[in-house]
Amino acid sequence: MSRQQNTNTHNYPHTHTQSHSSLSLPLLLMDSPSSSSVIIIGAGVSGISAGKVLAENGIEDMIILEASDRIGGRIRKENFAGVSVELGAGWIAGVGGKESNPVWELACQSGLRTCFSDYSNARYNIYDRSGKIFPSGVAADSYKKAVDSAIEKLRSLEANLDGEVIEQPCSPKTPIELAIDFILHDFEMAEVEPISTYVEFGEREFLVADDRGYEHLLYKMAENFLFTSEGKILDNRLKLNKVVRDLQHSRNGVVVKTEDGCVYEANYVILSASIGVLQSDLISFRPPLPHMENAYPGSNILVVTLTNGESKRVEAQSDEETLEEAMGVLRDMFGPNIPNATDVLVPRWWNNRFQRGSYSNYPIISDNQDVHYIKAPVGRIFFTGEHTSERFSGYVHGGYLAGIDTSKSLLEEMRKQKERKSESQAFLLEPLLALTGSLTLTQTEAVPSLHKCDIPTQLYLGGKVGLQEAIL
Repeated sequence: MSRQQNTNTHNYPHTHTQSHSSLSLPLLLMDSPSSSSVIIIGAGVSGISAGKVLAENGIEDMIILEASDRIGGRIRKENFAGVSVELGAGWIAGVGGKESNPVWELACQSGLRTCFSDYSNARYNIYDRSGKIFPSGVAADSYKKAVDSAIEKLRSLEANLDGEVIEQPCSPKTPIELAIDFILHDFEMAEVEPISTYVEFGEREFLVADDRGYEHLLYKMAENFLFTSEGKILDNRLKLNKVVRDLQHSRNGVVVKTEDGCVYEANYVILSASIGVLQSDLISFRPPLPHMENAYPGSNILVVTLTNGESKRVEAQSDEETLEEAMGVLRDMFGPNIPNATDVLVPRWWNNRFQRGSYSNYPIISDNQDVHYIKAPVGRIFFTGEHTSERFSGYVHGGYLAGIDTSKSLLEEMRKQKERKSESQAFLLEPLLALTGSLTLTQTEAVPSLHKCDIPTQLYLGGKVGLQEAIL
């Protein structure tokens, strides 16, 4: 996804109707029932891919509740200076490897225009505060030290997990150390620790530079299971501007209430809200959850990336202040005579209450159990989103694959629930059949057959895990 402000995860407390472009047939619109099999909260890439898989498996009585006025989530375009620019996810990362990136496949099928991003010289193309470029020898030496420090830190963290106490390496302090630390961790971390995206899908990255936007891929996916006409989604099962504020869940189902007073009921819910939203108080759970670069060639548009504290600082100030600050830096780098920028566009993902950050950022060393804990279902609530992807968190393909995985897990649970219901009905019928089969059956003889009825009761009440008790 676009390299903007990260949302740190280690404090997270948890933890087929085809498109008919030339027809307008309102009778074909699927009405959303008052009670559905599944409610999907969020129409980002995870929510849309989850809905597509459910529909492919015969689950069509679903509702998708989206807080904003469009689908896409953190995939969002905006017209700026006559160019369609990406405010959230901007790259397709992981191309050209032994396996094909599914998002790259979708882009190729849709003819999405992309541009190759070459970072080969990024580590040496570093400017100081006065606008002078660091000599290549100094940059190379600093880069080597940064790699060695990162490897040392990695080993230190691994040792600490094993109970050993090792002194932590020094953190970057000088401007060049800070710049190289950003390049290393955001672009070239594979030199220190293999990154699944690049290992499995390849090391190339492509910037999306299409007037239709990155979001075009989501609309193409939605066409597979939602009714569309002339490029617009008209299916009543997609509800826009529905801000979920309350989610009640029990062993019998879920009840979802939105900010405008609407109430939706379902057997299950797939929640694709970002980890930033889950860390906020936007959604109330009852019972509570358990604690657990010139990017656009030929456009004269420059992209500036800020992270963490700096991104929050810039979000809080006015666009005019940001423009003035950016021009000061550019004039230091390229001289006082460069022309003024005509406009500035500042995405504010942190201050967006429906996002609360641009993408998740796990620590370099983190136990896989953390991810399992975050995505583990709580009763009838199933979680999805790029932050639930063990191998591809922070990427669009991570969100896409997470939606597929979550919907498959839900389908399996629905299948098991159906089997349990059938078995329970059979257990209840057997004593009745025995009574009708023999009028001379005594009470003593009938008792042994009733032990089968105790099994489901024990499953619900005899568990040692508090989680099951919390959702009864």
